Amino acid sequence: MNKLFLGLAIVAGSLAFAQETQTTTTTITTVNKEKEPIRFGIKAGATSAYFSQQKLSANNQKIGFNAGAFVNIPLSKQISLQPEVLYNQLGAKSVLSSSEVTTGATTVKRQSDFKTTLNYISVPLMVQFKPVDNFYFEAGPEFSYFINGKNKGETTVTSTTAGVTTTQRESTSETIDKDNINKFNFGLGIGLGYYFTPNLGINARYVNSLTKIDNNRPAAENNNRAFQLGLNYKF
Repeated sequence: MNKLFLGLAIVAGSLAFAQETQTTTTTITTVNKEKEPIRFGIKAGATSAYFSQQKLSANNQKIGFNAGAFVNIPLSKQISLQPEVLYNQLGAKSVLSSSEVTTGATTVKRQSDFKTTLNYISVPLMVQFKPVDNFYFEAGPEFSYFINGKNKGETTVTSTTAGVTTTQRESTSETIDKDNINKFNFGLGIGLGYYFTPNLGINARYVNSLTKIDNNRPAAENNNRAFQLGLNYKF
């Protein structure tokens, strides 16, 4: 009888161990399935940029674009690392002067605008946190290298007499001397995004540069600021 009980105990213990091993294996398999694979992708969008010394307004926003590639590396179900390489247009726009003079029946309006375009190769390194499926927050550093830039000015003179309006425009353009600009730019970015499908998503990001734009030491501190809005596509 004792041998029978001993045999039954051994069999029961073996079955319990086998069941526990199977449950553990199933749990590990489930966790592995929940973690997404590494995926490559491309992205593109619009950039609204301005300089730190300017007050944020619609008048000083320089509209450009950014485009490039990225790789999304999941570290867990909710956290992933996303390095990117982007062609990135920054800069600013400003109204240098604006005036309106009326003499008799004639009104003359004069406005001078100035636009600066700074082109960079940027490498953001974003850490993304996904609280729910398809939606994420992100933050991380951005390293950029200055390629080239241009200053453009435009003066518009509008004359109105007896309801008849004539407009004249005068434009100027000059290439920015690379020696006057810091080659490397460091910034911090924060943003959020949402994927409509497993492949296609939208992303919004704000980047605050900490590096002075001008390479001349006596110059006042002036940094890049940029809002980015665009689409992501994962392969």
